Amino acid sequence: MNHTAKSARAGSAAVLTWAGLLTVLALLTGCTDTREALLNGKSRSDRDVISVFPEDRAKGVDARTRLEVKVPDGRLESVRVRRIEDARQQTVAGRIAPDGLSWRPEPGAARLALAAKYSVDAVALDGAGRRSARHTTFTTIVPEHRFIGYFKPENRSTVGTGMIVSFSFSHPVADRAAVEKAIRVTAEPAVEVVGHWFGKDRLDFRPRAYWEPGTEVVVDIALRDVEGAPGIYGSQDRTVGFTVGRSQVSRVDAAKHTMEVRRDGELVSTVPITAGAPKTTTYNGRMVVSEMHEVTRMNGATVGFTNAEGKGEYDIKDVPHAIRLTESGTFLHGNYWAGDDVFGERNVSHGCIGLRDAKGGGGSTPGGWFFDRTLIGDVVEVVNSKDRKVSPDNGLSGWNMGWKKWKAGSALR
Repeated sequence: MNHTAKSARAGSAAVLTWAGLLTVLALLTGCTDTREALLNGKSRSDRDVISVFPEDRAKGVDARTRLEVKVPDGRLESVRVRRIEDARQQTVAGRIAPDGLSWRPEPGAARLALAAKYSVDAVALDGAGRRSARHTTFTTIVPEHRFIGYFKPENRSTVGTGMIVSFSFSHPVADRAAVEKAIRVTAEPAVEVVGHWFGKDRLDFRPRAYWEPGTEVVVDIALRDVEGAPGIYGSQDRTVGFTVGRSQVSRVDAAKHTMEVRRDGELVSTVPITAGAPKTTTYNGRMVVSEMHEVTRMNGATVGFTNAEGKGEYDIKDVPHAIRLTESGTFLHGNYWAGDDVFGERNVSHGCIGLRDAKGGGGSTPGGWFFDRTLIGDVVEVVNSKDRKVSPDNGLSGWNMGWKKWKAGSALR
C-alpha cells in the first residue's frame, strides 16, 4: 500500500515538474499566445492587433474599393500587398502613415485588377514592442461584360508620315477620360501627341503636323479593367509600335486632272488622272491611305449609287490597285475600262480618283507604278474639286481639322 502511494506521489511530482519546465521554456522563448494566456487567461489574436480591409478571403471586391491596413496602437513595421496566382505578379505601391498606425496605396496608384487574387502581409509592433504578423487574401470581381479597341496601324508596320493612330471601340464609351488616359502614344524623336474623340466609340491620336520620317512610335494600351461604361470593362493590356517611313504627299488637282507626287518634298512625277464627274464630285481635302488591295470588287449599291431597279450603277469585279482614302468609299485606283483619252482631260468617275491601268493590273501602268510606291499612312490631298471638304472622321482625315480644335476634342483637357 505504502509503496503504491509513494509511486503515485512521485508520478504526480514528475508531471508537475515537466509542466513547470514547459511554462518556463514558453516564457523564455517569448511565444506570444502562450504568454498572453498565462498573463491574461486568454490569447490575443493577430486579428485584434492588425485590421485589414477588405476582410480575409473576401470575394467579388470592387476594383475601386478602399484598401487599408490599420493598428490601434504601436506601429506598422511593414505592409506588402501583391497580386498572386497570376502570370502578371504585381505589387501595389503604398505607404505607411507618419504616425505608423495605417497603410494605404500611394496617391495615383493603379487601381486593383479585376478577376485577380491579392495577398496582404503585414507586420506590426504593439505599444510594448511585441511583434505580430497577419496574412490575408481577397479576390476582385469578375466582370461579365468587356470591350476592346480595334486599332490602326498594324503592329511593327512601316507607315507614311500622315498616319493617324485610330481606335474603334466595340461598345460606346461613357467614361472617355478614363479610356483616353489608359492609351499612351509616344514618339522618338519626341513630339506632342493628342487624342480626339469622334462620338462615343472612336478615338484618334496625332501630332500637330505630319510625323518626321524615321520616327518610332509606341502605343501603350492599358485598357484592361478600365470601366469604359457602367459595368463594361476593357480587356486589352499590350504595347504595339510602328515606324514612320519616307514622306510621300500626292496632290490631286481635280480641275487640271493631274496628280503631283512628292517624295520628301521633291516632285517625283505628275500623273494624269480622272476625278469625280460633275454630279458625283470628289471630296476636297487631305485624306490618308488606310487600305491597299491588289484587286477588289466595287459595286455602286454599297455606297448609294443605284439605278431605277435598285441595282448598282456599276459593278466591277476586278478593280486593280485599289487604295482606300475614306470610309465612305473614296478610292484612288487603277482604271482599265475608260478610254485613254479620259485621263488628264475629263472627270468621269463616281467620286474616286482613277489612274490609267490594265485589266488584271500592271506594274508599268500609272496605277501600278503609284501602288508600288505607296504606304499605308501616305497623304493624298485633293484641291479644286466642286465638292465640300472631307469630314475629319471620314477615314483617317483628321488633318483637315486645326490643331486647336483637335486638342479641344480630347477628354483630358
